[in-house]
Amino acid sequence: MGGLTGLLTAEEMRAAERAAMESGLASGRDLMERAGRGVADSLLAHWPDLAQGPQRAAVVCGPGNNGGDGFVVARLLRDWGWEVEAFLLGDPDRLPPDARAKLDRWQGPVARLPEAGAGFDPDRWDVIVDALFGTGLTRGLAPEAGLSRLLPGRDRPVQDRRARIVAVDAPSGLCLDSGRVLEGDALWADLTVTFHRAKRGHYLAEGPGRCGALAVVDIGLDRAAGPAGVPLCAAPPGARVDKGRRGDAHKYDHGHALVLSGGVGRGGAARLAGRAALRIGAGLVTLAPPPAALIENAAQLTAIMLRAMPDGAALTAMLEDARISALCLGPGLGTGQREAGLVAAALDARRPTVLDADALTLIAGDDDLRARLHAGCVLTPHAGEFARLFPEIAGRLSAPAVQGPAMSTLDAAGAAAAAAGCTVLLKGAATVVAAPDGRAAINPGVYDRAAPWLATAGAGDVLAGLIAGLMARGLAPMQAACDAAWLHVEAARAFGPGLIAEDLPEMLPAVLRTLA
Repeated sequence: MGGLTGLLTAEEMRAAERAAMESGLASGRDLMERAGRGVADSLLAHWPDLAQGPQRAAVVCGPGNNGGDGFVVARLLRDWGWEVEAFLLGDPDRLPPDARAKLDRWQGPVARLPEAGAGFDPDRWDVIVDALFGTGLTRGLAPEAGLSRLLPGRDRPVQDRRARIVAVDAPSGLCLDSGRVLEGDALWADLTVTFHRAKRGHYLAEGPGRCGALAVVDIGLDRAAGPAGVPLCAAPPGARVDKGRRGDAHKYDHGHALVLSGGVGRGGAARLAGRAALRIGAGLVTLAPPPAALIENAAQLTAIMLRAMPDGAALTAMLEDARISALCLGPGLGTGQREAGLVAAALDARRPTVLDADALTLIAGDDDLRARLHAGCVLTPHAGEFARLFPEIAGRLSAPAVQGPAMSTLDAAGAAAAAAGCTVLLKGAATVVAAPDGRAAINPGVYDRAAPWLATAGAGDVLAGLIAGLMARGLAPMQAACDAAWLHVEAARAFGPGLIAEDLPEMLPAVLRTLA
């Protein structure tokens, strides 16, 4: 998993700050000053037009150190000639010492919240800074405080309002371990500025939608120290993309992927998966439908081979060929007796196996099939399939997030991988990949890597084929899932609007050329 960037939990961030202060690298007030300056600089970098002249800003500060960051922002904006008003939730005499020092240095009037909120008009300001609650929030915003009225919500998009909203660390009310909104009120931002490293909640669940754009500011903490964090899937190196490619190699040296297909009129999803496996570099791909669907698939395929597959016994016989190096089951497969037999035979062969769609439905309803899962498997559920496969884990994930740290999709995928004994790829805008040994990664299809066009029929079938093709070539399940998820998003971004699933495999050559 080399070359990946780690996302921290709130506690890991606090530990990094404590280590810096205990080592003498910086005092708490130094870190607060750097954080506030980072916010001020980031808002100008994000909106250069704000530098064209003095603006009007409201800085809404909370009762902890996040509020101290806010008072630094307020002072710096005022020093730039801006008209700035500061608001404080809570008693100034109860602020932590570092935050109180920044309030004293502000030396300007401070309106108290929530009382002052009644007359707060967001349209008076060019910029509103949310410095209420940051990384350490463990509860939702109390609705009775009326804080959500202070900032325009997403019912008023930025083009329909004057104020641009900047959040310090996180939009207040968002759990930065999970990306979930804690019970009660929560705010929105157009730009979120966080420090040292991004946090898990910036990428998971509602985090990206609530945060707007994300900027990460270096405040002088030692990046070599502390936990590695959860990595983001990154571009695979060219050497891994071309693994095994030699001028004297035979096609079987590049792996043989077998994709099991459904009956008449149901072969499209499996054909998408097979095409993806072939494009990602498997030396051979065979599609195996029932005999009645053979002619239908033959009319659609050229480079992909065909083999009639009537039942599980036939699959067991075919898998006596050790050159078949990976299997893909699920896309358009069906959920009848034949298909259950195919899943059982595939799992008993203990080859690298991708289980998607209908195969997941079969496993969810059959404890015997579930017991056959092994470490070479990759499960690729979306949220609904995940709930059927792991109802107890999904129930905990869907329970109200009363306090932080709330359970996250990262936690859920990790628990599922441990329970199933295999790799789990939980699909979403930010896809989570978890291995049974505790390793995990997040594939960020958000912020500058957002690919909303992937919300199209068949895109998941292509992802399953990519994983199968990479495993056919010898990549381990966790690595194959991470690389496939990254390439899947990159292919969608390379194509852009108008994407349909058939386009994804055809974009891979261009994407791979940029890596090789």
